[in-house]
Amino acid sequence: MPHSDPKTLVSTDWLAKHLKDPDLRILDASWYMPDMNRDAKAEYDEAHIPGARYFDIDEIADLRSDLPHMMPPVEKFMSRVRAMGVGDGHQIVVYDGMGLFSAARVWWMFRLMGHKDIAVLDGGLPKWQAEGHPTEDMPPVIRDRHMTVKRQAHMIKDVTQVAAASKLGDYEIIDARGAERFRGEVPEPREGLRAGHIPNSRNVPFATLLNADGTMKSPEDTRAVFEAANVNMDKPAILSCGSGVTAAILALALERMGQDRHAVYDGSWSEWGMYSDLKVETGE
Repeated sequence: MPHSDPKTLVSTDWLAKHLKDPDLRILDASWYMPDMNRDAKAEYDEAHIPGARYFDIDEIADLRSDLPHMMPPVEKFMSRVRAMGVGDGHQIVVYDGMGLFSAARVWWMFRLMGHKDIAVLDGGLPKWQAEGHPTEDMPPVIRDRHMTVKRQAHMIKDVTQVAAASKLGDYEIIDARGAERFRGEVPEPREGLRAGHIPNSRNVPFATLLNADGTMKSPEDTRAVFEAANVNMDKPAILSCGSGVTAAILALALERMGQDRHAVYDGSWSEWGMYSDLKVETGE
């Protein structure tokens, strides 16, 4: 059985063993790109892990921003999470319908808000179902639970901080997008964005950290992936992607490797690629 850590990543076997623990809370954080033509909420309503609550990253977000699913204000996060019956003293497990995709974003959101007792389900709903574990279509019974929040400001970066890091080189800026997007060889899926990458950034496509079944590679193997991309592991990292979702997969991998000096650039390429006054590089 793969090693399970309730603060980073747990196996389907671990979840099956703890499914009826009274202080366990499960979140379905499924989210899909528009071109995937999948309805996350409809799929949740049809089948989810027993007791799971649906966590909508597009709604639990800063809707005042023109950028997609930016981190919400502390007050909104607290109210939405409390309404889901998730709070202090709970062990949280978050999963998604891709295997390991958007769940890492919600793991990072809770970590940013100071809650460390949260793990991603390795392999997500596909692995859970493939192994014959139960699902249900009934909504969970929810009781309010107080959530104490202590925002960890060092875990998130804005465009000004990323621009400074790009010039100074004091952080490794690591981009989780696919190699063709990083090199600027294909158009961005969101209209109006330039192609390319942040100057002086490295490319670690999130898919290179995953096995064929959607589970995450071992810490030793993920370290090898970062090193092959010429990432200096002695530097703190700023993690970017298209819109701040798959960057969190890199954060999860680094955390499992014992590298806890990392932050997510929340605006990611949806922001950087939009502004003509920010420099863009193409190629490797």
